[in-house]
Amino acid sequence: QVQLVESGGGSVQAGGSLTLSCEASGNTVSIDCMGWFRQVPGKEREGVATVNYGGESTYYDDSVKGRFTLSQDYDKNTVTLRMSSLKPEDTALYYCAARELLCMGEYSLRSAAKYPYWGQGTQVTVSS
Repeated sequence: QVQLVESGGGSVQAGGSLTLSCEASGNTVSIDCMGWFRQVPGKEREGVATVNYGGESTYYDDSVKGRFTLSQDYDKNTVTLRMSSLKPEDTALYYCAARELLCMGEYSLRSAAKYPYWGQGTQVTVSS
């Protein structure tokens, strides 16, 4: 079992920046892919960015490329999402996710159901 605890988030004006962090605990050696998804009411959870845990391959949704950066600290079992140039449409509940399967490219952003481990979610609100 893996537990994920998120921190960060909050409210910011358009054009601002926020940082989200996710710390994993438990059987972390089993993790192959970690990342962030987001969800707004009435819509499906969508992938934002994922990374092959302990590797270098990182994947981003087109809507956040060039604005968001996902990094990892393998020794601290932490992934960090740095968000800049935020837009009102980035407003959502952001979830950290992990799975025991490699990210395998941008498909990792399209398959929330294949992630068995989730954090509790942290709200990001961007005002215009």
